[in-house]
Amino acid sequence: MGHNRISGTSQHTQRDSVVALQERPSAKVLIIGGGINGVGTFRDLALQGVDVALVERGDYCQGASGASSHMIHGGIRYLENGEFRLVQESVVERNRLLRIAPHYVKPLQTTIPIFSTFSGILSAPMRFLTHKQGKPKERGAFLIKVGLSMYDFFSRDGGSVPRHQFRGRTKALAELPKLHSGIKYAATYFDASVHDPERLTLDVLQDGEKAGRGGKLPGGSARASNYVSLVSMGSDGVMLRDELTGKEFKFQADVIVNTTGAWVDLTNQAMGAVSKFMGGTKGSHIVLDHPELLAACNGREIFFEHTDGRIVLIYPMGDRVLVGTTDVDADMSEDAVCTEEEIDYFFDLVGHVFPTIKVEREQIVYSFAGVRPLPRHDETQPGFVSRDYRIERSVRTGSDSVATPGGKAAVVLSLVGGKWTTFRALAEHMTNDVLRELGMERKVSTAKLAIGGGAGFPATEQGEQEWIKKHMGPGLDADRVAGLLTRYGTRADAVIDYLKAGHDAPLRSTRELSARELAFMAEHEQIGHLVDVLIRRTSLAFRGLVTGELLNEIAAALAGPLGWDAAAREAEVRHAQEVLQRFHKVDVHSLVA
Repeated sequence: MGHNRISGTSQHTQRDSVVALQERPSAKVLIIGGGINGVGTFRDLALQGVDVALVERGDYCQGASGASSHMIHGGIRYLENGEFRLVQESVVERNRLLRIAPHYVKPLQTTIPIFSTFSGILSAPMRFLTHKQGKPKERGAFLIKVGLSMYDFFSRDGGSVPRHQFRGRTKALAELPKLHSGIKYAATYFDASVHDPERLTLDVLQDGEKAGRGGKLPGGSARASNYVSLVSMGSDGVMLRDELTGKEFKFQADVIVNTTGAWVDLTNQAMGAVSKFMGGTKGSHIVLDHPELLAACNGREIFFEHTDGRIVLIYPMGDRVLVGTTDVDADMSEDAVCTEEEIDYFFDLVGHVFPTIKVEREQIVYSFAGVRPLPRHDETQPGFVSRDYRIERSVRTGSDSVATPGGKAAVVLSLVGGKWTTFRALAEHMTNDVLRELGMERKVSTAKLAIGGGAGFPATEQGEQEWIKKHMGPGLDADRVAGLLTRYGTRADAVIDYLKAGHDAPLRSTRELSARELAFMAEHEQIGHLVDVLIRRTSLAFRGLVTGELLNEIAAALAGPLGWDAAAREAEVRHAQEVLQRFHKVDVHSLVA
């Protein structure tokens, strides 16, 4: 959601990820788009032994995937849209991700405050039948009870989360005393959260790269690069551009997979094929440093219907509170940013549930917005547009047909829709379609395959403490090791070995990073810009912890590994300041060191 399109610096050295594409400019499959669905498909295809390449015009997980509500959820509200298949798949995939990605996906206790018993019973069937929303009518306890019972029913196979509970007013207020005293009930159920969607995306990507190593193909059979865009398509392949150097090069593939989210139509247009599949909606969030609101949530997500019928959430994350989200038709020609009107809306919704808690703009430490990759929806209200996905197939033929390495016209598969929770199942579906095009069979299922640092991740709090104790050493106290385990899962093993293999020094401006860890990121995690570290390799920006000193220190630490001279460092600091200010309303003042 939102691509942070600010031109960066032009002094970047040639990157290994780009060289690997240039030296062998062909693959069986080329994936355009490095959000979670593109990256999930990349991993699945690589595991099948397919020669696959992926390019992303910004950083991985920079668009909609990085602007999510940080939830892995079954989509309880999709029930009233009649999307039972999607709900069932979502619940199954939620339970699966809790098992295969336990380092990032955690159970999340969720409470719905309910203000009436029976309202909404007549309007829900109308929404179900027409997908159009008249005057909002609140969903009452009866409807929510029916919905949660269905939700539990879908969860029963392989479920690892408890069933829902209903509380009357007295018990609900005893558990959450700051709730609006006018509530009649509170329903509590479990979904799941993903605090670091960007790092989970990176883990999925690296699983794919690892699966492609060791074969006979130069550069491996699974190659990926961020900051590479598709410029055009001609009879001899697609033209790609390295966004950091401006250099363009040709690339050929038998199958092109378009997973550019809300930009699917624009990507197809760049390939000379007009499509009108998409009708994205903008969703914004704010992050608050608000101890009173954090305490009022009592460790739970508060998930409810606002007065306009929009489903919204107040979600404690560490020592911050996430509030979201809006759902308005997006103008693709404008930056996706959180507006002042949306902030007013968020303050209003907090007051709806916690009327005695005041929220001020000074308590906002970060904001973000993006465009959901929804199908075109014409008259349907944004909140009722299907969150399901489909795959559109086209073949480039005629005078502008693209010659593939095998001399055939290229097949283009465009993904319309898709959501975080179902990325593994969606990638499986897309991979099966690609395998069919290539005349290949599936060799490996990803259904039970641990993702990245989720392999061998400690299953209990005690197990985590033992892991931390085992890995402590000089310069690695319990807090530092715990931070590495949180950031990388069990892949922290390799990071710790890297830290121990040379001289390391913690940063002055944060205890969470060291110079050598930044060198590890530069070497293994495709850092294109300084801002990638702040927003997507760590959660420093999200938590409002970026200072001028931090910008300068990280730029200095990355300069050696990434070949930045003094002018490049200066430009990277300015670029980070501009991205944070323009897209996230964060002002960081810095005198370049």
